[in-house]
Amino acid sequence: MPQNGSTPARKHGPRAVALVGPQGAGKTTLAEALLAAAGNAARRGTDPRDRAMGTDARLAHCTMDGDPFALLDCPGSIEFAHEVEAALAVADLAVVVCDPTPARAIALGPLFRMIEQHGLPSLVFINKLDTLGDGHVRDTLAALQEQSRRPLVLRQVPIREGETITGYVDLVSERAYRYRRGEASELVRMPETVTAREQEARSQLAETLADHDDALMEKFLEDAIATPEDLYRAMHNDLAQGGVDAVLLGVAERGGGVRRLWKALRHDTPDLAESAARRGIATEGDGLIAQVFKTVHTGHGGKLSYARIWRGGLRDGTMLDGSRLGGISKFPGGEAEKVAEASAGEVVGLGRLDGIGTGRTIGPDKDARQLPFPATPAPVHALAITTDDRKDDMRLNAALARLQEEDTALIVQHDAQLGQLVIEGQGEIHLQAAIARLAKAHGVKVSATRPRTGYRETIRHQVRQHARLKRQTGGHGQFADVVLEIEPRERGEGFSFESRIVGGVVPKRFIPAVEEAAEEALKKGPFGQIVVDVAVRLMDGTFHSVDSSDMAFATATRMAMQEGLAKASPVVLEPIHEVSMLVPNSFTAAAQRLLSERRGQILGYSEREGWPGWDEVKALVPEAEIFGMITELRSMTLGLGTYTHRFDHLAEAQGAAAQKAVAG
Repeated sequence: MPQNGSTPARKHGPRAVALVGPQGAGKTTLAEALLAAAGNAARRGTDPRDRAMGTDARLAHCTMDGDPFALLDCPGSIEFAHEVEAALAVADLAVVVCDPTPARAIALGPLFRMIEQHGLPSLVFINKLDTLGDGHVRDTLAALQEQSRRPLVLRQVPIREGETITGYVDLVSERAYRYRRGEASELVRMPETVTAREQEARSQLAETLADHDDALMEKFLEDAIATPEDLYRAMHNDLAQGGVDAVLLGVAERGGGVRRLWKALRHDTPDLAESAARRGIATEGDGLIAQVFKTVHTGHGGKLSYARIWRGGLRDGTMLDGSRLGGISKFPGGEAEKVAEASAGEVVGLGRLDGIGTGRTIGPDKDARQLPFPATPAPVHALAITTDDRKDDMRLNAALARLQEEDTALIVQHDAQLGQLVIEGQGEIHLQAAIARLAKAHGVKVSATRPRTGYRETIRHQVRQHARLKRQTGGHGQFADVVLEIEPRERGEGFSFESRIVGGVVPKRFIPAVEEAAEEALKKGPFGQIVVDVAVRLMDGTFHSVDSSDMAFATATRMAMQEGLAKASPVVLEPIHEVSMLVPNSFTAAAQRLLSERRGQILGYSEREGWPGWDEVKALVPEAEIFGMITELRSMTLGLGTYTHRFDHLAEAQGAAAQKAVAG
């Protein structure tokens, strides 16, 4: 007879579960406790990626009571949310791990939205129940419900001895259990002190489930008592359809509640056919359908592509999209172990699939439909990098290319105009992790600095400038004479050139050299910045039949441009970005202050669409003020605030901003 008196869960094929939650919730501890309960103790320090904990999703395999599972332990920092979303794209179910402090429930909002957007079934595991003190689980549940659009149904109520939580009552079976460290919970008599609360919570559970189950609703209306079988059936169906999230309790560090969580995972995690149907994947047929959701480079082991097999099977050595599969790995307890083949439903590491990147759907047919995969998130932080040793410059490009294969949120920009190599990503921790990876995995050490701001120059007034080049050095000399008219254009109109030469005073063959030199002269204006939105007209000039040349006219033109721009009331322009800041509404005022302190012009704010309790604040902010803003924003919003930004226009820099641009 099963522990809680229900019918045994049927055996399933391989299933994948993602453990997600904010930093400090205890996801890794829970993953290790789940592995230990399944008889596959986690083996630390053997992961081939050799990365710092908490920056990427970790894969481990185990079998619980005959059911094979792949556990994906996802990072908690918002800066690695792209790792979480990639794992959700191939998972059958998510377990949202949190602590019992109601004030911290707000951190779950983005995770709940992400799960809802994927249409993924999920459970909530309130961990660290031993830290609840004299608090109440009902308060935690209420705080969590404010962050989730799905109804949250409590599956257990805690049993207390004073302020210590010693066990729980299962609301479906109405049985009480006492936690035992590292062992299965012990069945005990239900304490009288918890009976009233248990009845109240069970009634709430039945009422919520009845909203989605006609048979249960009929019993509810007739005041008939719902049986455990009724509740198990309704719970399973609602979870599979994303109608509700079940909430379980425990203390992962001591193993408390872990086996009850396993029971829920075995009973309620959708199988491969259900998950494939949700994603529109046809599981009929023998052809392979698999999707790569993560790529790593393992040093001497080469490239490893983590993939979910949705249909068909794989054997080592199979040709996939022109690449021969160089090994299949599973990760019992988290340690890589080579296997000869893999079947539908499994999550495995595939060796040396050159040319196949993260998000790619693979199979024998290159033209097969590509499955949807999360888009690359917009960057919010940037650093300019240079190698510590110039001999590493060539190696740096190759190392960055590999790093981008591993990290879909890392963007590399070569800015030729400003002469800098910039990496962009999801925050300071994200980029520092990438720099550490460059040094440790690729042997390339770099220094990081604040990126240069893309200041520009323009002019306010029209000028007419004459320049003459006359040099005699023996033999043929150099002669060119030009009269240029230089005037400002409207913002964004760029550079234009016009020749108004009449009578051949400047032969047509020299005019292209004048235009090219005029445009070249705009690369560095009086303040050392690129000059924009300027019109140049060649009005007059003279030439010498022997001493004039393209080079002479180019030199004279540059002389005229340099003198003319300095006389035309030059001004510095700074780039202005449109910023859309997204925060819980309790932090809206703080977000507005932050934008104002950074010379931002607030355009207004409104409710964030589809996110109850969140606001979107829009502002125009100078590019020079955006650096480091994400760090400050997250520190004042419990790590939740974020923003997107895009270039909007150039505006005349004033005061200190202009001085800073001139100083370089």
